[in-house]
Amino acid sequence: MKISVELTLTPLQDDFEPAIIHFIKKLRNSGLKVLENPLSTQVYGDYDVVMQLLTQEIKEAFELIERGLLYMKIVKSDRHNYEPHF
Repeated sequence: MKISVELTLTPLQDDFEPAIIHFIKKLRNSGLKVLENPLSTQVYGDYDVVMQLLTQEIKEAFELIERGLLYMKIVKSDRHNYEPHF
């Protein structure tokens, strides 16, 4: 089954940019479809592959920060081609 995941990593500390950049670069190097905007990063692909990747990378991201939040939305479909019709 295909999924779309939207992620927003929010370290609750000073000097937060290196942790976010590291997290996004790891997602980019996964071979999955990854799109970014100023507020979030989206990952698209097969459920098992995406969730296995996110389990690893979220754990590593949390190990690199003192405190933080990760907001995640999951949609059951591949929405990477979505275009608004208005």
